[in-house]
Amino acid sequence: MGSISRRDFLSASAAAGGTVALAQIVPGVWLSSAQAATAGFFESEFGINDGLCKRALDTALAKGGDFADLYFEHTISNWVSLEDGKVDRAFAGIDVGVGIRTVKGDQTGYGFTQQLTEESILAAAATAATIAAGAPTTSARKFIQLSLNNYYPLETLFTEISLSSKLPLLKKVNEQCFALSNLIIKVNATLHDQQKRIMIVTSDGVKAEDIIPRNYISASVVAEKDGKQERSGWNYGGRQAYSYFTPEIIDSLTHQVVNRAVILFEAKQPPAGEMPVVLGPGVTGILLHEAIGHGMEADFNRKGISTYATMIGKKVAEPFVNIVDEGITPHQLGSVNVDDEGVPGQRTMLVENGILTSYLHDRISAKYYQVKPTGNGRRQSYQYTPIPRMRNTYMLAGDSTPEEIIQSVDKGIYVEDVSNGQVKIGEGDFAFFVSQGKLIENGKLTAPIKDVNIMGNGPKMLQNVTMVANDLEMYHGGAGACGKDGQAMPVSFGLPTCLVKSMTVGGVQKQGA
Repeated sequence: MGSISRRDFLSASAAAGGTVALAQIVPGVWLSSAQAATAGFFESEFGINDGLCKRALDTALAKGGDFADLYFEHTISNWVSLEDGKVDRAFAGIDVGVGIRTVKGDQTGYGFTQQLTEESILAAAATAATIAAGAPTTSARKFIQLSLNNYYPLETLFTEISLSSKLPLLKKVNEQCFALSNLIIKVNATLHDQQKRIMIVTSDGVKAEDIIPRNYISASVVAEKDGKQERSGWNYGGRQAYSYFTPEIIDSLTHQVVNRAVILFEAKQPPAGEMPVVLGPGVTGILLHEAIGHGMEADFNRKGISTYATMIGKKVAEPFVNIVDEGITPHQLGSVNVDDEGVPGQRTMLVENGILTSYLHDRISAKYYQVKPTGNGRRQSYQYTPIPRMRNTYMLAGDSTPEEIIQSVDKGIYVEDVSNGQVKIGEGDFAFFVSQGKLIENGKLTAPIKDVNIMGNGPKMLQNVTMVANDLEMYHGGAGACGKDGQAMPVSFGLPTCLVKSMTVGGVQKQGA
C-alpha cells in the first residue's frame, strides 16, 4: 500500500459567522432554547414521519437486502475570521439531506438526496436497493426511539448566538497576541461553530435523533526577529457550549500560540539517528491515533490489510500498556451520543494489559466477526456511507512520573507536538514532523528543537514503549479532522508521557559521520 497523508487539519484561516443571512433562507433555523429537544425536528420541519421512513426502508429492501438504514441530516456551519484586528471573512453554510443504505452481506448500496420530499427519498432508496437481486424483505413494523445519554449538552443553540457576540472574543485574541511579545507581526483569529441535527432510522426498528455541536477558537501568529520569521498556531474547542470560551481559555490560547512561535528562534536541529524518544502528554496522542489506531479499525482487519488482522488475543505491547477508544467523554471532539448507524456511544478497550482485545466495529464488521457493534460506524455527512472510525483514542496512565521518564534518558529528544504525518495503514510505517520539542541530555530537558522528523513503525513503536507516566492528557482542540476513504471526521486523542526506547530521528548529520 502506497504512502498516503493521514491527517487533514482543517484550515485555520477559514472564518465564522453570517447567521443573519441564514435565517432568511432556511426554514426552522431560529429555535428558542426551550425548543432545543432533539426528538421530532425532522417531522415538524420536513414532514418526515414514521410512515414515510417505513416506505423508504421497504423500498431499500425491495430486492432482498439484509439491512437498510436512513440517515437524515440538517447542518448549519458558521465562520468568522479576523486578520490583524479586522474582519477578514465571515460566512455561513447549510447542508440538508438524507442518505439511504442497503446492506447485502458485506456489500453496500447507497443513494442520497438533498431534497427531503417523498419522491426524492423513495428514488434514493430504490438506488440503494440495486445492490441486491432477490426476493423483497421488509423493515420493522414499529420504530423504537432510543433514549440516549447526552455528552455535549447545550445551554443555547448555536443558531441563537449572534455575530456581534462572537467578535469580542476574536478581538481579545488579536490584542493579547500582539501584547504578549513585540516580535509578533501578524495575527489571525478564527471562530467556527457547527450545529448538526441527525435522525437515524433502521430496518430493524431503531430510531435515534441527536443535536451534535462542534466549535473552536483558533489563533495563528507570525513572529519576526533579526530578519527571520517563525509561525505557530493553536486552538481550543470540541463539542462545547459557548460558555466554554472564557477569559481563561483566551489567555491560554494566546500564551500558547505566542510562546510556541517565539521559542523557535532559539531552536536547533538535533543529531540524527536511532535514539530514545519521549512523547509528551496530550497532543502527541496523534501518533497513537495515526500509526496504531487506524490499524485497529475493523474494516482494515476484515480485508487483511492491517498488521493486527491476526492479533486478537495476542500480545502487542508491554503489560502496563492499555489503549481505549470511546465516545463518552463530555465535550470531547470525538464523543458521540449515538454513532451514525444508531448504536449508542460507548467505551471500547482495544489493548488491555498489553493484549489486543478488540477492533473498532461498525455493523458490517461486527456481523462478520460475530460480535456487537462498538459504536464506531461514522460518516462525514449524509452523502457518505458509514465506516469504522475512531472517536476519542488514548493510552491510559501508567505508574511512572514524567520526571522519572526524562531522567532515564541519557541522550534523546522530547516531543511536544507533531504535524504533517505520513502513514502506511497496513504496515503502520510513519513519518511525522516535530513542530515543538526539546533535546534530552543527561536526563534533563535542554535546548528546543525544530526541523526534525521522527520515523518508525506503529506496531513496533507500541512494542517499544518501555515507560508510561501518570499524566494522561487529552487533546482539547476542535479544529482537526481525520481523513480516511475520502471522509473527514472529527476525532480526539490523548497520551500520557511515555518513553519509546528507540525511534529514527531525522535531524542533522550524525556527529563524526
